[in-house]
Amino acid sequence: MTPFPSIQFLSDPHKQHFIDGAWFTGSSGERIDTFNPATGEHLATLARGNQSDVDKAVTAARRAFEGPWSRFTPAQRQQLIIRFAELFDRHFEELAWLESLDMGAPLHTRLLPSRQGAVQNILYFSSQARSISGETIPNSLPGQVTTMLLKAPVGVVGGVLAWNGPMFAQLNVIGPALATGCTVVLKPSEDASLSVLRTAELLMEAGVPPGVVNVVTGLGSEAGAALASHPGVNRISFTGSTQTGRAIISASAGNMKRLQLELGGKSPDIVFADADLEAAVPGVSMGVFNNSGQICFAGTRVFVQRGVHDEFVERMAAYGRTLKVGDPLAQDTRLGPLISQRQLERVLGYIELGGREGARLVGGGQRLGGELTRGYYLAPTVFAGVNNDMTIAKEEIFGPVASVIPFDTVDEVLTLANATEFGLGSGVWTRNLATATRMMHALEAGTVWVNCYGLVDAAVGFGGFKQSGYGWKGGPSQTEGMLYQKAVYLSGGGS
Repeated sequence: MTPFPSIQFLSDPHKQHFIDGAWFTGSSGERIDTFNPATGEHLATLARGNQSDVDKAVTAARRAFEGPWSRFTPAQRQQLIIRFAELFDRHFEELAWLESLDMGAPLHTRLLPSRQGAVQNILYFSSQARSISGETIPNSLPGQVTTMLLKAPVGVVGGVLAWNGPMFAQLNVIGPALATGCTVVLKPSEDASLSVLRTAELLMEAGVPPGVVNVVTGLGSEAGAALASHPGVNRISFTGSTQTGRAIISASAGNMKRLQLELGGKSPDIVFADADLEAAVPGVSMGVFNNSGQICFAGTRVFVQRGVHDEFVERMAAYGRTLKVGDPLAQDTRLGPLISQRQLERVLGYIELGGREGARLVGGGQRLGGELTRGYYLAPTVFAGVNNDMTIAKEEIFGPVASVIPFDTVDEVLTLANATEFGLGSGVWTRNLATATRMMHALEAGTVWVNCYGLVDAAVGFGGFKQSGYGWKGGPSQTEGMLYQKAVYLSGGGS
């Protein structure tokens, strides 16, 4: 018995593409099986999208962009986004339930508490719909010439989504696209597509015209690659690995697509000896373990000043043991499964490698058995005795694995923290304002959290540095990214 027995979306588990306002079986008829990571049981099948399906979706998006959607005023787009926010809120429990079944995030302790933030995200972009403006600029030209800069939507936006939180990630493509008058083709991960497909139905119910938002499911190497290289797509928003990000950069060269890339991370979270450990222990721990470590900016490189290092390691490992790992639909579950058997084996491989390289396992490190054997569950894991040159301290694991590294001075930890190819997130725990100020200026990361970790607000946004990508997700910068600027020279005649 499901907690939401009235939900009809999974009454037919054979899901199709959503193109031009209607369900479409796909040109090949091929399917992809998906599984519930909590049980390993078959959950649904998805249409296996290919070049032909992407062509169909992009054509629909282009037709909508040049057709009725282009005649919507900013006020009309704003009202439409507000209606979508209301529907998203009304159906949030259903969407969260689908997300939990699909990718294993705990329903009651992770997804449902995010309701207000998700709705606020949508409403933020409703405000952006009426905030787009150009400017007039004085010029030094002869005659009566008025010069101005106008903003116009770029056109069709392709959104390639990761599997670790598609219900939320899709909003940072759909929201600014609707606000600016762009149209969208989404390609969710083959591991987690259900909440995105259901959202497409809600958008139609909200009054979004056919073709404005389309969803093509399938493999990244097929449908995702076809979308990234498609000449009819003007912008790509991608969340995923740095390796795939490089491939998207290459694919975008054909028509010089604009890009927003949120890529890998190996974020430092730094604890100074003067930190409030009562706040830092749970804060740092959940910076690693939240969503079973499947968060791009997870603070998995934990630098702890030597004076409190041993105490912090023991307290962090003890905190990990208090977190209930189990059925993501249960009321008190804090951590669910990893997304797949493949991901579980990958993370276990890193744990084994950490031991071989000399790191000391302090907590966790094993697949959980008993009633959890059928799912892909892993205990929260803490390694001590780690140095910056170990593989577990350099490569993104994407699992609940912390590498604790000691340090002595501010200069030393800055060197260690910045000695990475990534630059997504970072954290600092200290009571000293001067230390916090120095760190926030010197850390090479798109976000610095001080005495907290993982907070994201739609009006501020989020982005990466170095090989963690470029472009901004959220905030006015993301809206601007879906617009291009044109100069206008208006002659009034005369000399």
